[in-house]
Amino acid sequence: MVSRNAKVLSVLTLALINVAAVANLSQLAILAEYGLAAVFFLGAAALVFFVPCALVSAELATGWPKAGGVYAWVKEAFGPRLGFVAIWLQWVENIFWYPTVLSFAAATFAFIIDPTLASNTMYTFVMILIITWAVTLINFKGMKTSSWISSFGVLVGTIFPAILVILMGTAWVLMGGQTQIPLTTASMMPDLSSIANIVFFVGVILSFAGIEMSAVHAREVKDPQKDYPKAIFLSVFIIFAIALLGSLSIAIVVPQSKILLTAGIMEAFEAFFTYYGIAWTMPILAILIAAGSIGMVNTWIVGPSKGLLATAEDGNLPPFFQKANQNGMPTNLLMTQAFIITVLSMVFIFMPSVNSSYWILAAMTVQLYLIMYILMFAAAIKLKYSQPNTPRAYKVPFGKAGMWGIAGIGIIASFFSIGIGFIPPSQFGTGDPLFYVGFLATCMFIACVLPFIIMHFKKASWKPSTKKTAKKTAKKKKPKRKAKKKKRR
Repeated sequence: MVSRNAKVLSVLTLALINVAAVANLSQLAILAEYGLAAVFFLGAAALVFFVPCALVSAELATGWPKAGGVYAWVKEAFGPRLGFVAIWLQWVENIFWYPTVLSFAAATFAFIIDPTLASNTMYTFVMILIITWAVTLINFKGMKTSSWISSFGVLVGTIFPAILVILMGTAWVLMGGQTQIPLTTASMMPDLSSIANIVFFVGVILSFAGIEMSAVHAREVKDPQKDYPKAIFLSVFIIFAIALLGSLSIAIVVPQSKILLTAGIMEAFEAFFTYYGIAWTMPILAILIAAGSIGMVNTWIVGPSKGLLATAEDGNLPPFFQKANQNGMPTNLLMTQAFIITVLSMVFIFMPSVNSSYWILAAMTVQLYLIMYILMFAAAIKLKYSQPNTPRAYKVPFGKAGMWGIAGIGIIASFFSIGIGFIPPSQFGTGDPLFYVGFLATCMFIACVLPFIIMHFKKASWKPSTKKTAKKTAKKKKPKRKAKKKKRR
């Protein structure tokens, strides 16, 4: 039962929250590489990954709402060590993701100055650094400022451009404009004869990642068991439509060989606006889309860091990383995060092209994220047995069998995507294959080993509750001494 005074989200509202958390214009160019075959890959990714993630995380979020997040879920199932590994992976995968979406913002800004800069690796690197440190410092001011920037960015820089590019693409086809891809039923089925042709499926998975962040709202609908699945499938439809129609709008006007993964949507707008004689509006649109991508980064740059900071209550972080400013922002974590992004962004200097740099970071992001998802799916199965009586406002249908089926599909899809992520895409050169595989393997090894090293050197003094208790005890003792002196006088 929900009290009359409780805030209840409608199905539509919850669906839009999911859209805001997941929809990402920077992923449209990856899908555009597939042409009409994107229908197949988007459908497959939705069935084997997106829907399982949404349903499983909803049960976990409504069963353990107080602590919330993947740390609490995995900790409940497998203990604090693996719980820390899970939240660590969620934090570190974002660090690899930031340069990709910031390179998208950099490429978008290029259309204000000089479109040719979008393919310039040094320009991209410098812009990533400027935006990274600017957003980091802005977030020091607290969540009020941060949330305003995020909300504005999503509205004007994601939703509006997505609708606009879809409408222009639709009008292009209806008016008989020349298309760069075949629009036939046969072209909806991709060529699966070579595994190199399906490597971009990893990018499709990335398009659907992040739904677990909004699962905490599952218990805020009137009837979670019925309304939450409705909201999920509505959000799947909206995100699917934006991803499919948006990517096709790019593919029909930009030749596949010329699609920039960081600027595909801007290339499409340039073609549309030039055709319709309104090219003068490009700088305005570029500013809006860049604001949208920065708003998305702003949304994610704090969330995982604060999630990692929450583990400090169990003494899992050294005191240096527990420092927060007067606005409650984890300053040292944010600064460390910005420094690592700076180092990772140097890949744009050493890789052959912006496309190859973007892809290798995107692949690394997905692989780390999927390890976290495997832990989440496994935790959901374990908790079905270890804590069957814990109240859950939403439950995956068909009990234990349903959980095994849905979470099992998610685990298999995750392992498959991790495997193909090590294969360089055939659509563009990624340089030496050994460097490509070595970079991914090395980064994955370091990212996965570091949390175990931190836990190995964990000390009792890292737990802040001990210090707080000591301070509170000292404060309580002082007034008593003063009171005694007053009585003697």
